[in-house]
Amino acid sequence: MSREDLLIESAQMEGYVSENDNGITVVLDTNLSEELLEEGFVREIISKVQTMRKEAGFEVMDKIEITYEGTEKAETVFAANAGTIGDETLALSVKKTAPAGYVKEWKINGENVTLGVERV
Repeated sequence: MSREDLLIESAQMEGYVSENDNGITVVLDTNLSEELLEEGFVREIISKVQTMRKEAGFEVMDKIEITYEGTEKAETVFAANAGTIGDETLALSVKKTAPAGYVKEWKINGENVTLGVERV
């Protein structure tokens, strides 16, 4: 059997993307781990809080308090990442309690969340 008798095709496995150029192949794993999904959720929370700060007319360096209520999953993410959320938004506290101050309802990654921001 010679090379001309063979048909060689490359197929992509689900969850991976590959690209070949000049004899070099690069393969990326596109599967999202729970850790990556949670990191994305936290980034979305931070983005929503920053939007609310702007809408409420806060100055860039104003310290705030964040209050929240939401689905069980959302509350778990908040509790596990309160430090990061606070650091990124200049929040002195991130509390699970009835939202106060400037309040807004959001759907973040499919989860219902009500956020409140108050200037300290």
